[in-house]
Amino acid sequence: MVLPILQTEVTRPTYWQISTTGKAVFYFLAALTVLVFVVGVAQRIRRYQRASEEPIPRIGDLPGTVTGGAVTLVTNVKLFDRDFYAGLWHVFVFWGFLTLLIATTILAIDIDIYRPLTGDSFFVGDFYLSYSFVVDAMGLLFVVGVATAIYRRHGISLDRLWGPYSGREDVLFLWTLFVLGVGGYLLEGLRILGQGFPDFETVSFVGYFLAMLGAGAGISEGTATAAYPLVWWSHALLAFWFVAWIPYGKPFHMLASAANVMASDDDAGRRLPGVPLDPAADTALEDVDDFSWKQLLDQDACTKCGRCSSVCPANASGRPLDPQEVILDLKTYREERDAGGEELPIIADGGTSVIASETMESCMACMACMDACPVDIEHLTHFTDMNRQLTEQGDVDGNVQDVYQNVMQQGNTFGDSARSRPDWTGDLDFEIPDAREEEVEFLWYVGDYPSYDGRNQEVAKSLARVFEAADVSYGILYEDEVYDGNDIRRLGEELLYVEQASQLIAAFEECEFEHVVCTDPHSYNTITNEYSDIDFAEFADDPMLEAPVEGYWNADGEIGVHHYTQVVEDLVQSGQLSVPGSLDHTVTYHDPCHLGRYNDEYEAPRELVRATGCDLHEMPRNRAESFCCGGGGGGLWMDLEEESKPSEERLREALEDTDAGAAVEKFVVACPMCMTMYEDGRKTGGYEDALEIVGLTELLAEAVS
Repeated sequence: MVLPILQTEVTRPTYWQISTTGKAVFYFLAALTVLVFVVGVAQRIRRYQRASEEPIPRIGDLPGTVTGGAVTLVTNVKLFDRDFYAGLWHVFVFWGFLTLLIATTILAIDIDIYRPLTGDSFFVGDFYLSYSFVVDAMGLLFVVGVATAIYRRHGISLDRLWGPYSGREDVLFLWTLFVLGVGGYLLEGLRILGQGFPDFETVSFVGYFLAMLGAGAGISEGTATAAYPLVWWSHALLAFWFVAWIPYGKPFHMLASAANVMASDDDAGRRLPGVPLDPAADTALEDVDDFSWKQLLDQDACTKCGRCSSVCPANASGRPLDPQEVILDLKTYREERDAGGEELPIIADGGTSVIASETMESCMACMACMDACPVDIEHLTHFTDMNRQLTEQGDVDGNVQDVYQNVMQQGNTFGDSARSRPDWTGDLDFEIPDAREEEVEFLWYVGDYPSYDGRNQEVAKSLARVFEAADVSYGILYEDEVYDGNDIRRLGEELLYVEQASQLIAAFEECEFEHVVCTDPHSYNTITNEYSDIDFAEFADDPMLEAPVEGYWNADGEIGVHHYTQVVEDLVQSGQLSVPGSLDHTVTYHDPCHLGRYNDEYEAPRELVRATGCDLHEMPRNRAESFCCGGGGGGLWMDLEEESKPSEERLREALEDTDAGAAVEKFVVACPMCMTMYEDGRKTGGYEDALEIVGLTELLAEAVS
């Protein structure tokens, strides 16, 4: 017969029904668990130490880094992006898990430190009541959150959660958390039932409810008391196993993703890692140790949520690229090599490597994968290194080889004569000022496509008319302008990029101006974010490189660099340019990746569209969620096998998924490369009679004419 316990103090007994020997075994297992955990974490850290040096400082501003990372982690803000319910269940799990961890730590401090030192306990009275209520409430959120995650995996069965690398480990991870959460409440319920329902235990409302259910089901106080040690040990052993498993499997993402967020680079992607002096030596990617510690951490931080793959336009169009698979392929290969597995080329043509060259050729460098990743994996740093390796190996697409040759010989991607670059200006009924001969406020970098491509020349002419209408002080470089290099750099051709950048900067330095204004967002990106990172003095003695610039250019940011939409929008706002709202077209606007997602400029183009009087209707995927045209990352120059072109899909979205639907007359772009891709998609997708592709400059010129 079990006697009722006389509960005279508001608290609960720790190690209730656990013998002294049982407690000793518990402490031994706890110590062993901690040892296994520490050894596992130490092995991870030693693995990162064997990696290559990280080219970008990651922890320069320690307080700022910690604060920024902590805010991201505690708010789970990135998890809400594109998937509200995923963010919600993860918040429940994150804060529930954290609360339970803190609660366990508080209890350990009371038992193992405070009581031995003072002979008393703080785990009593109001503290105990508050503690019990908070732990019960947050534990309930934890269980609900994990249950929701299980439902999304097994009930809804979201496709993105079931990639090639998803399997038993992911299922085991979720179910272990669920059993731990539910087991804690079961344990609490048995204790409350066994102790005869102390009144104050109603604060432990979940456990109290389960105790009532147990009593209603016929479980006696004696049975509950007898069963308690068995459940207690089951719960403890499962908890020990889970903690010991953390550094060795799926649960490690809890630590790796937190560290990855802390070490993330806000400029990742739009500013590629430093230009190597000798790409063959400095960026060789021949084995797993050639990756940096941050890249290894990226690989370990992947939670297999599939968000990157679900937003990848290359993946959606049937190109052989799945960003998540690339990261996990590299991680798997690293683990196999560490276990003594066969050495393979990291990337090569022909299917004998870890990553196939066709996979990297498929990347549009649109950064959608990075933007969608909730743990700040920097996919593009991996992709850039692999593209550099492909370039060093000579495994480059034939069309891209031709582009490289054109740039080397003519200073432009078309291979046309440098002298013909300003020919487009001859069709204007005014003369564009020559910035080499007179001081101007805005030095207009026209770019390759507006200079040489017939369709985009109309974009350039329209912008010139807008500048004339605003009476802006501007000028161009005429024959001295050369290609800016943004996209060949993303294909891995670093030294040619440096040469082009130095040639262009040398031309800049021959002029007197205050600002650079770019037609092309690709040019805007690299001149803004990357030119100032290059120390041209390091290339002065390179016989293969003609670099007329010494040292850094615009390192202090004294020269402003802008996209034309920003400049024109300022002109409109200041009243220098009057744009009559006289147009009545129904339009939609496409955010170029290099202007929007890369450089956070979403509103200036929209303000200009509205200023013309056009009726603007947004596509569902707009601003940071915009869908790439398919031309980025050199895609414009390659012939790739696709199930459907990204440009065709985007035009379909404009006509079918906007509020205006088929009433949309014009598809407005602010990027010359987008113009080329969408004009092509309009023809191949059968949209020639349904939709017109117009540059924003053309819309503005029509309004001000």
